[in-house]
Amino acid sequence: MSRRNCLKLLAAAPLLSASWSALAAVTLDPAKDYSVLSPAQAGGSNGQIEVLEFFSYGCPHCAAFDPKLSQWRAAQGKDVVFQRVPVSFGRREWGALGRLYLTLRALGLADKLDSKVFDAVHKSYLKLEDEAVRNDWLGKQGVDVKKFNDTWRSFGIESQVKRADQMAETYKVDSVPMLVIDGKFIPRDGGVAGEDAGHNRVLVNAGELVARVRASKAMAKK
Repeated sequence: MSRRNCLKLLAAAPLLSASWSALAAVTLDPAKDYSVLSPAQAGGSNGQIEVLEFFSYGCPHCAAFDPKLSQWRAAQGKDVVFQRVPVSFGRREWGALGRLYLTLRALGLADKLDSKVFDAVHKSYLKLEDEAVRNDWLGKQGVDVKKFNDTWRSFGIESQVKRADQMAETYKVDSVPMLVIDGKFIPRDGGVAGEDAGHNRVLVNAGELVARVRASKAMAKK
C-alpha cells in the first residue's frame, strides 16, 4: 500500500449497522487482526497503556473513523492514554492540516474542534491549508486568531511538526487511520468487507489488544 494514500475503501458490501461496542469480542488472528511493530517502541509509562492514532484531517477515512474512535476512547479505562499524531506523507496540504492540529492542541482546543475541522474539510470543502480561509474559519469558531497564528509560527510547533514526521517514520506508517497499542500492536480490520464494518473491527481488535497489554502489565507487577 502506498505511503501517499490513506486507507482505501474496502470492497462494497452491506454496512454493519451495529456500533463497535455492540460487537462480541473476538479471538485475535495475528495473520489478519493485528500486526506487531518491530522494533517495538516505549509505549505507556507508570502502568499506563498508550494508544496512538496516526491520522490526517485531510483523510476522508479518518473523518469517517473519528466518531467511532471518540466513542471507543470514552469507554476506555483510566489507565489508557490517547494521543494523536498527524501524518503528511509529504503532501503540502496535509502538512498544513497537521500543523493546524498541533496548534489547536497546544491551545487546548483540539478535542473541542476536531470534529468541526473534519466537517469543514470534508463537508464544507474548506481549504484550511490556506491561511486566509483558515483565519476566517477560526474566527467563526471563537478562536483568538492572533494567538493562534503566533502559536502556529512558534518554535515549539515547528519542533512538534518535525517530531510527528519522525514518529511516522519510526512507526512505519503507510496508511491512515492507524492505531498503535502501547508501542507494539497495530490493530487491523480482519479483512472484513465495507469501511464501516472494517472500522468497527479495528476498534474491537484494539480493545482486545488493550486488554492483553493490561493483563501483561498486571502479571509483570507480581
